[in-house]
Amino acid sequence: MKTELVIGCGSKRNPVLSMTAGDNDYHNPTYVDLEPRHNPDVVHDLNVTPWPFEDNSFDEVHAYEVLEHLGRQGDAVSFFATFAEIYRVLKPGGVLLATVPAYNSRWAWGDPTHTRVINDGSLVFLCQPEYRQVGATAMSDYRSLWQDDFDVLFCSYDTLPDRMAFVLQAVKPSRCTV
Repeated sequence: MKTELVIGCGSKRNPVLSMTAGDNDYHNPTYVDLEPRHNPDVVHDLNVTPWPFEDNSFDEVHAYEVLEHLGRQGDAVSFFATFAEIYRVLKPGGVLLATVPAYNSRWAWGDPTHTRVINDGSLVFLCQPEYRQVGATAMSDYRSLWQDDFDVLFCSYDTLPDRMAFVLQAVKPSRCTV
């Protein structure tokens, strides 16, 4: 049975994105939130790692309007730590389904609790084959911080108003060559 981890769930209990068209339900979810009043299965601050889950535990991680609350803009260590935790808890081939405010949305920086903007350019740094650009483009080399690996299966600013929706697939073992 498919297992799903829903991080920063709030009081929402339905997925925004799905790998299967027309599938609008979770099947075996574990809900995580910082606020006990949302009645999550696990109360946890997602900025604190490691998260309280075993390696390779989930087929899917769902993160809707939460990643922009984690870490700080310009803090590469916290950016990669968040995605490393997602990678760690995903099974090989597992997927992250996520939405964040679009970089040009009034909500990107308008919400006083947003601490970073994630855009399609941010996702490039999570895919190891993209590091072939280092030295040929302005791309920085973060492989000293990031040895894990995702493929970008989907990324769109047109799916939902004011949001970027994306799906990343965990590549295990990683294709990191450094």
